[in-house]
Amino acid sequence: MDSGTRMTQDEVLAADEALDAAVEVGDLDRLRELCCSGRELVCVHPGVEPIHGTSGVLRSWALIMANAEYIQFFLTDVTVSVAGDVAAVTCTENILTAGQAQTATFHGGKARALNVFAREGTGWRLWLHQASPVGSGPL
Repeated sequence: MDSGTRMTQDEVLAADEALDAAVEVGDLDRLRELCCSGRELVCVHPGVEPIHGTSGVLRSWALIMANAEYIQFFLTDVTVSVAGDVAAVTCTENILTAGQAQTATFHGGKARALNVFAREGTGWRLWLHQASPVGSGPL
């Protein structure tokens, strides 16, 4: 792998990490900045129908952030693939949360996630987020 490819993968990974950081601190404005503006944003949270459009996707994240007093992502199995101006990050999201009424009780969850980014201007912006719960048995 050449240094240019590695640098691009690092930029995509930094954009992905910035998304998680924005959700962890409940910064909806930062999350909006990290999303595509030139393409229709798409999001599939575990167990629900796809959400199309920036306003609907951001509203879904706002609801998640409003209902979790604490949320933290620990990513494992991270892979970055880049093809021109499109990139994909796949990973396992190990998620630790605590709800507003349960600040002393933490809950853990795990999902396989795919984030697709598009290069806009000088940066990478989220175009699609999809997460699926991790099952306990083999396929």
